[in-house]
Amino acid sequence: MSNWQERLKEEYAQLKDKYEKLKAYNNSIEVERHIKPCTDTPEEAYCYHLMREQQSAMGEYLHLLELRAKLKGIEL
Repeated sequence: MSNWQERLKEEYAQLKDKYEKLKAYNNSIEVERHIKPCTDTPEEAYCYHLMREQQSAMGEYLHLLELRAKLKGIEL
C-alpha cells in the first residue's frame, strides 16, 4: 500500500474518532436542552450552533474520504 493510502486511512481513523466524540457531546447537550428549560446566553447558543456546524462539516469530510477509499479499493 502506498504512502498516500496509509495517510488516508490514518486521517480517516483520527477524524472518525474526533467526530464520534463531538457527536456524543452535541447529543448530550441537545438532550439536556430538551429536558431542562433553555437558559443559554446568546453566546452559548451560538457556540452550540457552531459545534453542530463543525460536526456537519466533519461528517461530510468523512463521507468524502470514504468515497475516495471505495474508489481506490482501500479498506478503512
